[in-house]
Formats: sequence, structure tokens, C-alpha cells
Amino acid sequence: MSKESDSLQEAHLKFAKSTNNRVWELLEKTGRTPSEDQEMLLAAQASLYHWLNAGTAVHAQRGCWILSRVYITLNRAEPALEWALKCQEITENSLSEMEDFDLAYAQESIARAYAQAGDQEQAEKHYALAAKLGKNIADPEDQQIFMNDLKGGDWYDLFPD
Repeated sequence: MSKESDSLQEAHLKFAKSTNNRVWELLEKTGRTPSEDQEMLLAAQASLYHWLNAGTAVHAQRGCWILSRVYITLNRAEPALEWALKCQEITENSLSEMEDFDLAYAQESIARAYAQAGDQEQAEKHYALAAKLGKNIADPEDQQIFMNDLKGGDWYDLFPD
């Protein structure tokens, strides 16, 4: 690689990380303004763009997941489902690169998007898959984080018992 392409790769990595971190800051912020909602969406899109230029399949998968989460947060079920399904597609096509929690989170995002869209049957199906995959997460701390995330948040009057 040339110095120029190395430099571009480094810039993509830097911006992928910084925009991803900004998305998380905004996702976790209570009382976001409409302007901050827009910034959160743009940052998620930018993060995915930079990961696609500098990362691996796992980065692309996680970028799609966070974009789906942002759309869920913004109450936009259709694009949330689109990005959740893309997340799952990348997961299935790159299983060797994924961590066990990536498999579970891919199903969680699909379940939540279907729940928001009002498709109870699909939401319950993917929720059950997410819960099953979550129980198979090897690291106890990662498993606890995932299970808390799965049980938390808005399930749009669908949350299974």
C-alpha cells in the first residue's frame, strides 16, 4: 500500500470510531433535541460508511446493527427492519468473523424492528432466537449485558413473558 492509501485507511478508522462513539453518546442521552436526533442518525450513517471503507465484516455488521437501533430510537420501523435484516445477512455470510454476542444482537435487532412495526409473529420468533443465542454467549459478562439489553428497552406492547 502507498502512504496515501495508508493515510486514507487511518482516516477512515479514526472517523469510524469517533462517529460510532458519538452515536452511543446520543443514544444514551435523555432528552435529546430534534437536532441531536438528526446528528445521531447522520453519525450512524457516517460510522457505517467509514467502517465499510476501513473495517471488516464484523464492523459492517455492527454498523448495520447500530443504524437499526438508531432508527428504532427514532420510531422509524421500516428502515430499522431494513438495517436489521442487512445486519443478519452480514452475520450469516461472515460467521467466522462474528463473536457469539453478534449473533444474538442480530436477532435482537430484527425482533425489535418487527415489534415496532406491529408484526407480533415475526417479533416473537426473532426474540426467541435472540434469547436462545444470548444463553449461548460464553463470556458471563457479555451474556449478562446482552440479556439486560434484550429485556430492556421498548418492546411496543409485545414483550414476551
